[in-house]
Amino acid sequence: MVHDILIWPDPRLKEAAKPVAAVDAAVRKLVDDMFETMYVAEGVGLAAPQIGVLSRVLVIDTSPRQEGQKPIALINPVIVASRGKVTWNEGCLSVPGEAEDVERAEVVTVRALDRDGHAIEIADASGLLAIALQHETDHLDGTLFVDHLSALKREVIKRRMKRLKAEIAEGKQPHRDEEGERPAL
Repeated sequence: MVHDILIWPDPRLKEAAKPVAAVDAAVRKLVDDMFETMYVAEGVGLAAPQIGVLSRVLVIDTSPRQEGQKPIALINPVIVASRGKVTWNEGCLSVPGEAEDVERAEVVTVRALDRDGHAIEIADASGLLAIALQHETDHLDGTLFVDHLSALKREVIKRRMKRLKAEIAEGKQPHRDEEGERPAL
């Protein structure tokens, strides 16, 4: 089932997600719904809080843009190691049409449970996968990429998002930016 994606500054996006106690059929259904929602929205990643579910669950698929990758679902992910720095132009499904440079760790290692509840580790993730892992894990803690920007940039984007939400509420087709292929995380 495709869910609506919350648009910032929705206050629910600022709430910290709660750990998943057990991976069961409901969690697997959530994962499936999240993948479906992410693909319909043409995103690279999606965290459960973005669809209003305050559970520590995220999905990522960088395979169309990063060779050798496959779709992954992570439950209760924790970044256990990071190194280096890289600046990446990030977008977000909850901040549609916007993208800004954000400094992140260049390489990360993440531990989590998979869709079946098995412990997994993604070691030395780099490139878009490393960025997506950090971006989506931030969502689980109530942090958005705009929180990494200056107050001025954040305020300008917030005004545009409020205008977008008003257009959607009025039933208008929102204006889309056609600048380039920035993957929305």
